[in-house]
Amino acid sequence: MATDSPFDDLQTESALRRVCRGETAAFEGVVRRYERPLRAWLAAHAPPGVDVDELAQRSFVAAFTRLKEYQPGTDFAAWLFTIARFQLRTETTRLRRIADYHARYGPDLLQRELDRRCDETPEMWTTRLESLQMCLDSLGESLRQFITWRYDEEIPLEEMAARCDRSVPAVKKQLWKVRQKLQLCIETRMATANGGSA
Repeated sequence: MATDSPFDDLQTESALRRVCRGETAAFEGVVRRYERPLRAWLAAHAPPGVDVDELAQRSFVAAFTRLKEYQPGTDFAAWLFTIARFQLRTETTRLRRIADYHARYGPDLLQRELDRRCDETPEMWTTRLESLQMCLDSLGESLRQFITWRYDEEIPLEEMAARCDRSVPAVKKQLWKVRQKLQLCIETRMATANGGSA
């Protein structure tokens, strides 16, 4: 198998000069030379949850678009890795903000849901279960069969697909539609039971 010859510092500088003159394809050799070490560095420094390949790509794109800022003849690798370090810091900050958001608002949302459920009386739950049974009864036999297989008999999706001669994604979609239909039916019955309009 043919292998690329090593791309040394002089070739890198030459390629960068060609890129600056408009030969953008010359940047491919630069990417090939630094792709593995850059990904290895990112993998060693990135916390869990960071997409190293995505960060490496962003770093190369940033280097390409900001190439006029690079001082020819200096250390391109150091310049590129500084960009990668900035990209990693930005991504880590973004992930930390998301985690902080969930940490701050998650418990509050959970508490609100628990409060809502605690406010529901046993009679409401009885009515809800009765509505569910009536809605199940109103399903056609073919649709009810999916619910029986999945929730009464706990049959895996693959077996359900084989039984009805459909693909697994088709079975998943069918189950989703049936659940949506049941939810709408229950909400309508609950609204009627509470004196609302159906």
